Amino acid sequence: MQLTINGKSYEVDVEDDMPLLWVLRDEIGLKGTKYGCGVAQCGACTVHMDGSAVRSCQVSAQSAAGSDIVTIEGLGTPDLMHKVQEAWVENQVAQCGYCQSGQIMQAASLLEMNDNPTDEEIDVVMGGNLCRCGTYPRIRAAVHSAAAKIREA
Repeated sequence: MQLTINGKSYEVDVEDDMPLLWVLRDEIGLKGTKYGCGVAQCGACTVHMDGSAVRSCQVSAQSAAGSDIVTIEGLGTPDLMHKVQEAWVENQVAQCGYCQSGQIMQAASLLEMNDNPTDEEIDVVMGGNLCRCGTYPRIRAAVHSAAAKIREA
């Protein structure tokens, strides 16, 4: 089946029901998307599919075919970071860092829909992304910072 990931086309020979997460990690070699819970409850595996944040552990390869998929590797580069990635670094959000790719992808999706979210809106949208280290105040601050950067651009 044909998948478009980070603007590049990939031909993969996998079972239709294989989770997109495993296609990304094991077949394509993109390790930034993390396995957390496998039941779409933690958000570590969040990617964008046709512009919306989805949990890749619950999206089948077949249902992803024909969609535009963006992973953390496709959001920005070290030389040209996405505004959310810049804000994450500036606000020193990451502690252990395991959940951060999913957090960043969820935040980027939020800011695509709303470039001036309130604390409550951030908490609602980001609430499904778990951080075992409890960096939620820094996550919220980074989302506000990224939103300001996006509005200035």
